[in-house]
Amino acid sequence: MSEAAAPAPRPFSDLLHTQRVWDTELPGFDPATAPPAPLPLFHAWFADAVAAGQVEPHAMTLATADADGLPDVRTLLLHGADERGFHFASHATSAKGHQLAARPYAALGFYWPALGRQVRVRGPVLRCTPAESHADLHARSTGALAAALTGAQSEVVESVDTLHRTADAAWERAQAEPDAEAPTWTRYVVEPAEAEFFQGDARRRHVRLRYRRTGSGTEGSTWTRELLWP
Repeated sequence: MSEAAAPAPRPFSDLLHTQRVWDTELPGFDPATAPPAPLPLFHAWFADAVAAGQVEPHAMTLATADADGLPDVRTLLLHGADERGFHFASHATSAKGHQLAARPYAALGFYWPALGRQVRVRGPVLRCTPAESHADLHARSTGALAAALTGAQSEVVESVDTLHRTADAAWERAQAEPDAEAPTWTRYVVEPAEAEFFQGDARRRHVRLRYRRTGSGTEGSTWTRELLWP
């Protein structure tokens, strides 16, 4: 007996248009109860995402601009959120590192579908101190250190075999030298000029609360809050 033929794949358009969002009950959000600054609300929403079982709640998109002013975006991990801003790290020699050196401004996006929530942040980007960058690198896993030790992020690699050989050697070094240096590893912080909190609603009555910084510096500035149409 011949084997049955595999079913034909469904057309992309059918797959796309049969997808649904927010098949679970979503929390409410009363912006009148929001704190005067965005950081406490971000901390609270992050804790809610963790409690809701959101996969990788610390994953975020980072948008920068290249030498021609064209947008570039990728997903990476949040390394901290404090009064200075939102922290991440990368090689200064990577594509994003070169872009931030030329145009030190970025946008971040968090999406937590388990709660129908988004957070968007925009602002100038500062490089942290070498000591902070060193501490950031060595607070991470062996695998993360090994990836940093390859030091060739965003460069062209000739083959998968080359990738594997280099990665395996870096892994062995990371295990043998847990304090090994990756000189171009850099911790960055986005100082939020704007932060928007989006709470989805199944009836599309989405609540969008935007904070805008007024004044200068993280110490002497204040925040203006405003509601936006969805």
